[in-house]
Amino acid sequence: MTTTLPDKTLLLDDIAGLRAAAQFVREHDSVALLPLLLPGLDGPDLQALAGHCRFAHAGLLLFPPDTDSLRAQFAACGLDVDTPSHPSVVVRDRLARRHGRDPAELDVRILRPRVYGSAGQRRAVEVFALAVPPHSGLEPIAAYERTRRHEAHLAFEVERPEPLALRGLCAILVRHGARPDGGGYNPHEDGTVLYFTLPADAACDYGRLELYARGDHRDTLAAHLDHPDRFDSPRPDARPGARQPAETLLHLLTGAWTTQALAAFARLDLPDAMDTRTAQRTEDLARATGTHPRSLATLLRYLAMFGAVAEEQEGFRLTELGALLRADTPGSMRPLALMYGGPFYRSFGGLDHAVRTGQPAFDQIFGENHFDHFARDPQLASLFDQSMAASSRMFRPLPTHPVITAAAQAPAAAPATVVDVAGGNGELLGLILTAHPHLRGVLLERPHAVEAARRRLDAAGCGPRCAYRSGDFADVPPGGDVYVLSRVLHDWDDDRCREILRHCARAMPAHADLLVVERLLPGDGSPSLATAWDLHMLCNVGGRERGADHYARLLADAGLELVGHSPLPLDAHVLHARRAGVPEPVLRRT
Repeated sequence: MTTTLPDKTLLLDDIAGLRAAAQFVREHDSVALLPLLLPGLDGPDLQALAGHCRFAHAGLLLFPPDTDSLRAQFAACGLDVDTPSHPSVVVRDRLARRHGRDPAELDVRILRPRVYGSAGQRRAVEVFALAVPPHSGLEPIAAYERTRRHEAHLAFEVERPEPLALRGLCAILVRHGARPDGGGYNPHEDGTVLYFTLPADAACDYGRLELYARGDHRDTLAAHLDHPDRFDSPRPDARPGARQPAETLLHLLTGAWTTQALAAFARLDLPDAMDTRTAQRTEDLARATGTHPRSLATLLRYLAMFGAVAEEQEGFRLTELGALLRADTPGSMRPLALMYGGPFYRSFGGLDHAVRTGQPAFDQIFGENHFDHFARDPQLASLFDQSMAASSRMFRPLPTHPVITAAAQAPAAAPATVVDVAGGNGELLGLILTAHPHLRGVLLERPHAVEAARRRLDAAGCGPRCAYRSGDFADVPPGGDVYVLSRVLHDWDDDRCREILRHCARAMPAHADLLVVERLLPGDGSPSLATAWDLHMLCNVGGRERGADHYARLLADAGLELVGHSPLPLDAHVLHARRAGVPEPVLRRT
């Protein structure tokens, strides 16, 4: 890489940049600033962002020769020279990746001197400082970074970071051209950071936006990091916010490598052998896991690019993201890694067959359909059920849905009943019954799944309040108060969906509600996990994802009416339906 060496004016450039950032923070507020960052933002979307987000700080990267010089720069800009500092791991690692340096060479500090807005609002300038002594080997980095301003950003703090609201704010940003650009959870501050790259036509000299939410929002963070339109850190030969087409295509083509690297990481039990606090030498990890040291180092370096592990001077450390692949961690996603790197990985090799014929590639590869194949192999069936449960964070907010809450609180001689149709291993029903001790449950499933659900619900203490029925969709039990179809309809074509919904409608009393949990295809073509799962369903089961209007038509064909829908984690939604023509009662039951 060729960079330009600094000249004698660059120290003054740092002061000018710091002074400009402080002035920017003093003069701007959320309502005026957001349309500059996201051209075309107005109306309800602007009101939602400005109503939930407070402009908090402007961030920039400085290169003082030493600590005294940084204090002098602060003094020249009217900032507190005694502002405390602490290490900035994120920016240090980004610099190391961009410039091919050992992170240990880069002592990046973070300082947040206070700045007040025009109406006295408490804000800050977030300064990342890398000391660059004269004639040191770090001068080319300083020269390049001053020109490109990769770390310059504007930060907004979410004032009431409820999970659904936070996901909605992220969706608005993406809808108006911002691209997910990493983030993280800081346990020391108990805060979650979501980064975005701003659109190229933003009317502002900042390329990135930070959304900061107090508290642990790692479910939202995981969806943000997995976003299909995620922007990876730029390389030295690319302008911020852009990649060369060939580089973009190479990143896309190597996606299969990432799937297998994560699956191998899980299969080798490496996450369970690693620590999230202390780095371990590759040789020690190889002995503990029975792997080849040099080959293991190659795998771990690759996984470090995606944040599953962190490479430090002492060796490799497991990150919070990588810890999701531990076998015993709550909400473990290890079963998903084994499924996506196993049977579903093989089936995607026949995707061209599915696209050419409209028939699932899974059937062609394995000689039978997805459900029969898994049902005949108890170990594989158990892994599939575990993989479905691994996405249970999708429906964690469901017990607070107004329909569930109303059923739990309604005055009645007998407790209200929630019927989980094709309820798998009982994960969702157990969640609802645990949250509402006065509710009863009924779970309908295939015989082998019923036994697994019985064990799970007994272990959760919900068994005495739950009944079980082995059967198919034609056996939906009547008389329930709330019926749940979670991730069922996307497995089937429209005709089968109508049939399933008719079975539900026939079983539902006039007062009953139906909740359908699915991912919804966006109507505007914006990036969504639903789009990825639409391809997955085509390839593996012959089903599909659908939009809200499509589900409304299917419900209407079954004599049901879509009342509304609301978002859930992992790009899911819960659709609320009732029998058509039945007025909404004041009380759910009498």
